Amino acid sequence: MRTLIGAVAATLLLSTAAFAGQTEGLIKKVDKDTATLTLDDGKSYKLNAETDLDALKPGMDIVIAYDVTNGENVITDMELPDSSAN
Repeated sequence: MRTLIGAVAATLLLSTAAFAGQTEGLIKKVDKDTATLTLDDGKSYKLNAETDLDALKPGMDIVIAYDVTNGENVITDMELPDSSAN
């Protein structure tokens, strides 16, 4: 019985763990209403409330670090590589 409880507890912990990832690409679309960014590969990422949405434009290169939380890709950090070239 203890083994079963331990196995169930371990499964529950693993199933709620967030996945972290990183990607890069071109911004295809910025949706200000839903605070969502879509890249040229078609994947969408949720932006946080502090993000200056007016600074993000379609066609810009971007590098994104994100967590998958409750099935959503949530941006934790981002970098605009071309912004330092000016």
